[in-house]
Amino acid sequence: MDDDLEGMDRDTLIAEVKKLRAGIRAHRDATGHDLCWHHPDLWELLPERTDPAIAVPPWPKFMRGCIRYRQSLDEQAPSAPEHDKEFNG
Repeated sequence: MDDDLEGMDRDTLIAEVKKLRAGIRAHRDATGHDLCWHHPDLWELLPERTDPAIAVPPWPKFMRGCIRYRQSLDEQAPSAPEHDKEFNG
């Protein structure tokens, strides 16, 4: 799956690592409502092109998952500042 790396020279590998790190940092640094979103831009950093077959839970189960995710943020980042803004998508 990662055979493309074998043919890359040092400079190309360094550029690839920097591109991947930038993508990971953008995902890591997401905040506010951006924490909740689907991130296909992260998947596009991979060389293989696929049409991800995502499965979406029914609304009640999806919302329970959102609530659990928000509760986990209270546990894992209790001192995070509150982003008190409505989503304007």
